[in-house]
Amino acid sequence: MRVAILAPVTWRTPPRNYGPWEQVASVLTEGLVKQGLDVTLFATGDSITTAKLKSIREKPLGEFPGDAKVIECLHISNIMEQAQKFDIIHNHFDFLPLTYSGLIRTPVITTIHGFSSPQIVPVYKKYNPHTSYVSISNSDRHPDLKYLDTVYNGLDEQQFEFGQGKGDYLLYFGRIHPHKGAYEAIQIAIQSNRKLILCGLIQEQSYFDEKVAPYLNESSVIYMGNAGPEQRSQLLGDAIALLHPISFEEPFGLSVAEAMMCGTPVIAFNRGSMKELIVDGKTGFLVNTIEEAILAVEKIASIKRCECRAHAMEKFSSEVMALNYLKLYEQVVRKSNSI
Repeated sequence: MRVAILAPVTWRTPPRNYGPWEQVASVLTEGLVKQGLDVTLFATGDSITTAKLKSIREKPLGEFPGDAKVIECLHISNIMEQAQKFDIIHNHFDFLPLTYSGLIRTPVITTIHGFSSPQIVPVYKKYNPHTSYVSISNSDRHPDLKYLDTVYNGLDEQQFEFGQGKGDYLLYFGRIHPHKGAYEAIQIAIQSNRKLILCGLIQEQSYFDEKVAPYLNESSVIYMGNAGPEQRSQLLGDAIALLHPISFEEPFGLSVAEAMMCGTPVIAFNRGSMKELIVDGKTGFLVNTIEEAILAVEKIASIKRCECRAHAMEKFSSEVMALNYLKLYEQVVRKSNSI
């Protein structure tokens, strides 16, 4: 089967640091290659892949800004003008590529990584009868859309070593944004009398300045910046727990799966997909308040780290994701050929 993967061009595929959609596109691409498929990745020219690589721009927009609309249009048209070369196109680029889907014969499958705004839903609704949608969690489904299936995001398990929590600290690993709960993580750590390390891209500077920076120091609440893949595994594996006190209905949460892949339990606010990712009492704790999270920290030693790793391998390995998508590709191609 000839598969085309359309990744975003905001970051490299895989990303150097932040870039969740690019990370998932990369893991899937490599997983499909291992399954023997003929895969072409459409991404930035500096992307790293064992598949064939097609690009219209060498560097990612997030690092080397340009006219985003122009670059995105050229990037999407590049794959669509070669659509006849592929049996299926897998879109990881949100809603815009859907507007080309009615102009080509090659079937398109779209992973919906989340809804940035209700204003984009009409595009998804318009093309729902003609394309196939996959959700990344059952909780992140729009009621007006029909979905082919849910496939959880996969990880390259070789990048995540099993850790023993020897660092004796709590970890926050995510964007520095009100929705992600950096401030709440700080309060949980302080009131638990535990050291906290924070890592993540500062997405809202005023929030960082007002809610995070006043608590930072060199001993108990430490900000390590936007940590990349080289540091990620050790930071996660050495933590006694990942704190994930989100305040929105998160579609997935890669850091949650990554922590468990390292054997690290997760204490998360029970919003969005968290109940699908975490087995409460077995791979972490689902809580609703800072006070409940503090109690969970006291019980964290009851979680067996080997159980966290086993759960992550069963649900979030690269092979599991690749095989799940391969089944959907075959289903979509069969349907397309029968029309």
